[in-house]
Amino acid sequence: MTFDQYRFLLWWYAVDDQGHWLYNHGVRRQAKGCGKSPFAAVLSLIEFLAPVRLARFDDRVPGGCRGRAVDMPLVQIAATAESQTANTMRMIRAFAPKNSPVVAEYSIDIGKTQFYKLPEGTLEVITSSSTAAEGAEASFVVADETEHWKPSNGGPALAATLADNLAKSGSRMLETSNAWVPGSECVAESTWDAWLAQEEGRLRGETKILYDARLAPPTTDLTDQESLQAALEWIYGDCDWKRPHGPDGLPVPGSKPDVRSVMERIWSPRAQPDESKRKYLNWPTTANDAWTSPQDWALLADLNREVLDGEDIALFFDGSKSQDATALVGCCISDGHVFTVGVWEPGPDEVVPVHDVDLALARAFQRWNPLGFFADVREWESFTKVSWPEAYADRLRVLAVPGGKDPQAIAWDMRSHTYEFTIECELTLAEIDDRGFTHDGHPRLGQHVANARRRPNRYGVSIGKEAPDSRRKIDAAVCMIGARMVRRRVLAAPAPKVKAPGNVVAWGRR
Repeated sequence: MTFDQYRFLLWWYAVDDQGHWLYNHGVRRQAKGCGKSPFAAVLSLIEFLAPVRLARFDDRVPGGCRGRAVDMPLVQIAATAESQTANTMRMIRAFAPKNSPVVAEYSIDIGKTQFYKLPEGTLEVITSSSTAAEGAEASFVVADETEHWKPSNGGPALAATLADNLAKSGSRMLETSNAWVPGSECVAESTWDAWLAQEEGRLRGETKILYDARLAPPTTDLTDQESLQAALEWIYGDCDWKRPHGPDGLPVPGSKPDVRSVMERIWSPRAQPDESKRKYLNWPTTANDAWTSPQDWALLADLNREVLDGEDIALFFDGSKSQDATALVGCCISDGHVFTVGVWEPGPDEVVPVHDVDLALARAFQRWNPLGFFADVREWESFTKVSWPEAYADRLRVLAVPGGKDPQAIAWDMRSHTYEFTIECELTLAEIDDRGFTHDGHPRLGQHVANARRRPNRYGVSIGKEAPDSRRKIDAAVCMIGARMVRRRVLAAPAPKVKAPGNVVAWGRR
């Protein structure tokens, strides 16, 4: 095994002081050729044969734990098509061939797609429907190539059934995947979303997803030899089989992986750039109508930029009560740095915590100096037109609707401002392309930006969801664009008049 594989294995079998797994689900998302299938094969044999369940704690042994083998193990290599399991099962047969010591010691009966051992132990391939898979007492499952597990082939339903089967005995699943096409609703994509929710503290329960992935840097240029080679050497840096070997059969110390064949494949006229990014750089590639790419957005992240107490800022709010997300995003007046105040995404039967949103806004006004605050009206009219203006309007330098029949300090109904918002979408996209501002790297803001799709209208190109009922939200992206717009309004507004000594009127900052 390589260093990264050993490290994953150690965390995979880690337990807390009560003997419970630290991780109840695992993912190894790797580029093609990084050894996903051999590792899954080894782990399947380990779960099938080895003492991988806690028998008791014992300080006299390394790690402090003594194990026992699984009683009547049922190890399943699962996919939506048999061809997807072929590589893993081929490796299992290679690691445990007929007449080998491991087969003799454990009295394994070997078949092409099934292994048996007494009493009642089975390692098998399954590619059946979720209905046929239901009820099996699986002790371990490899979900192979979950970027291909889509609603069209029953992948999510099969994954849910397998997870239910494992939950009955406290057993676990390992996913192997390559990067996916965003919006395909595949299992790999939904697991990534769940891991992001975990890292943000939005999941209940104590057990977690163990996620292992190597991604090429977002600055990687497929057309630049030096940039591409450096990225691929990082991607394949743990793959000893790609490094030159010495007379002893071991990788030459300090040597780098040979990535020439991968580079040639990427540069081939028959290769599609989007597929190359997914397969070899491990990037989920953008949809054809994506507003911007996750890589372009990631280049703007500045995690060291602190929004100081009392700093002049602009705010934008887009809210829902239940079906959609609610977000509040800020933008620093001085340099345009974007930061996330809050994003609230209720579950299917939940509602947005209105009190928490109101409290987050109050804290924002306590900590910083908002000079402009615009808020979409729909579903939050009493707040945007009554309670928030009463509390905060006298602190604002620019008003959402300064004149007309219905002037408003904060309420900015997006349904009647399509032209202004479309122009801001185009301005902000140009600034992203030019790296014209920075942001705080908040994962949910980044996810909402990645979910945004190009939506042309008679004024230009705005943004929208991939479908009206899509679960992939964009509300934080709307707020980011809105906060940039409010900042522009503040910068364009005349400075307020202040009284100078001796009753001389002067212009200056508030």
